Amino acid sequence: MEELTIQTLIKAKYSGTLDQSATYINLVLQTVAVLVGGLVIWRAMNSYHRKKQQDRRKTNYFETPYSRQWRKK
Repeated sequence: MEELTIQTLIKAKYSGTLDQSATYINLVLQTVAVLVGGLVIWRAMNSYHRKKQQDRRKTNYFETPYSRQWRKK
């Protein structure tokens, strides 16, 4: 087995045997997975919140004749 020295590492780097593309591809795939997962969770929570808002009973406590007229204009 060849001893790992600075000289052999430099030779390996410049000869192309030491390739970092697998590491970068893995990093890019993880980044895309986190972004897609975040968007899916965000959309699911948004639709759940919208459904919850629709199910809520609307109160007339703050309803006044002035506010009804103001909204019509």
